[in-house]
Parts: sequence; C-alpha cells; structure tokens
Amino acid sequence: MSSVNPLVSVVVPNYNYADYLAPRIDSILRQTFSDFELLLLDDCSTDHSVSVMKKYASDPRVVAIDVNQTNTGSPFPQWMKGIKMARGKYVWIAEADDLAEPDFLSTLVAAAESHPDLAFCYAGSRLIDSAGEVSSRDINHWGRRAAKPHACFDGKLYAERNLYWKSYVVNASGALFRRDKALQLSDSPFLGMRYCGDWLFWFSMALLGDVVEVYQNLNYFRQHAAKVTNASRVSGGGVNEDITVVREMESKLPLLSTYKRRLRHGMLFKKIIRLHLPADVERPILQRLETELGGTRADYRLMLFNRVLRWLNPFLVTPRRDRL
Repeated sequence: MSSVNPLVSVVVPNYNYADYLAPRIDSILRQTFSDFELLLLDDCSTDHSVSVMKKYASDPRVVAIDVNQTNTGSPFPQWMKGIKMARGKYVWIAEADDLAEPDFLSTLVAAAESHPDLAFCYAGSRLIDSAGEVSSRDINHWGRRAAKPHACFDGKLYAERNLYWKSYVVNASGALFRRDKALQLSDSPFLGMRYCGDWLFWFSMALLGDVVEVYQNLNYFRQHAAKVTNASRVSGGGVNEDITVVREMESKLPLLSTYKRRLRHGMLFKKIIRLHLPADVERPILQRLETELGGTRADYRLMLFNRVLRWLNPFLVTPRRDRL
C-alpha cells in the first residue's frame, strides 16, 4: 500500500453478486483516471463472490478484500465501513452489480475539484438488464438542464427543493462524494435502514455542502430479480422506510410550508395504497403515516386536487416546478 493517499477510494460492497462482480471490478480497473484505490467488501456471501474477489488480489490498486463473518442484513453499514477504511478525498460507492463508462471517474473528479464546497456530485444513469442490455428508458429527466455539461447547486436548497420529493440520485454507483463530509454521518439513521437509506444519505450529505449534477450518462444501473428494492415493494418495507426518511427530512427543514408537507404526505398515501398490500400489512403503515407525519386520505385528495389546479395556476407548488 502506498504511503501517499489516493484522490479517490472506490468501495465495492457486495452480497451474493458473484455473477456480476468480475465485470463490475473490470469496469473500475479500466477507468482512464488512475489515482484511486479499490476496496472490495463482502457481506458474508453464500455464493462464490469471495473467490472472484481474490482473483484481483495481486492488482496493486486493490488495497483491501474484507469479508464479514456474519451478514449485516443491510447494505448501508458496508457503505460506512468502506468510508472509514478509505484514504481518498472522495469516495465512489460502486455497487457490485452495476457498470461504468471508462471516463466516469475522470469526469466526476474534474467536476468535484472545480467546486471546493462540494458534498457530492453525480452523473446520469442508464438501465441495463441482467445480461447487460441497455434500456432506452430515460430515468434522469433532465430536460433543458442537459444543454450544459454540469450545474452546481446550494446543498441546503437542493435538499429542500429536490431531495424532499424524491432521490434524484437514482443509483449510488453514479455518485462521487467527499469522505470527510460522509464521516459526519457515522451515527445517521440511514445506517439502520435496508431499502431507502441511500435517499436519506444523499439528503444528509446535501445539508453539508454543494451538489453538482453532471449531465452525461456514465453509469449503468442493473435491474434484476435479486435486487433488494424488488423485495421492498412486496413486503411494504420500502414505503415504511419512506415514512422514516420524510420524517427525518422534515425535522431538518423547519421552514417547509404546510401545503408542501401535505402534498408530500399525500404522495406517500398514494404509494401505500397502490402497492395493493394485504390489509394486515397496509393498515399499520397507514396508521404510522398518520401518527408520525399527520398524513391522511385528506392529503391524498389534496394531492389529486393539486394535479388539476396546476393547469389553472402556474405558480402552484408541484414537485416538478419545485425542482431546481
């Protein structure tokens, strides 16, 4: 291991993604940017993931192959473990089943270095399937923003205007962030989540510095049956954590208007009922929405009314209009 700290630490957290792991590591080692270290973390996989990792042990850029003896049950403690092990100024959480363009790091590092108060920057993503076939579906929704290479936003404003509505960072693999700022979240509630911790992570990071959007598709976000997010829809665990995230965000955004809060609560109500969960699963989630956020069917009706009124009132708040 070099005594000189690299500019970037690449952390690959893995659990049972042996089939995707080699292409992922190869896509990192093929980066045109070279000043990075690579940390491979395994969360007690039951497949042959560790043997795949060990094939890369001789590469000098691989500085750690760390294997948990027990599974944590969540990806986010692995994130923080990698952040604490990292030596770089920036960290890239390169999820084990995704891929990247060769100029991913060079492009994002250049954007990050040009903004000294950066918390994180992220590039656009394209969806790929289990075989690596690229989807034509647009998941970035940049619109006219894409006319320029990138844009920088005040993080606190970005948190309130963008991330309150949803996580525009659709995939952690598409982002690069400051390690020193991430270390401030070492006791954040996101660490105890299973599904939506990344949303709370990006929101919390935005409160610590600027956010840069890079308008290039440099990340490939893989969709397959084994993804944790698929299980979250069936169990209701994802929307339950959505309530937690919105509660945490509202505690950090005391100046949010009542109207905006009610719209957000209505969106949560809609998401819950459209999952068509069994009654014994749906009922306690709706009760929690009301108890913790005051969200009720009345907020859902307001949200539906908002969708009509927006055509009559060009100044009415909507998630799309609020976005920076």
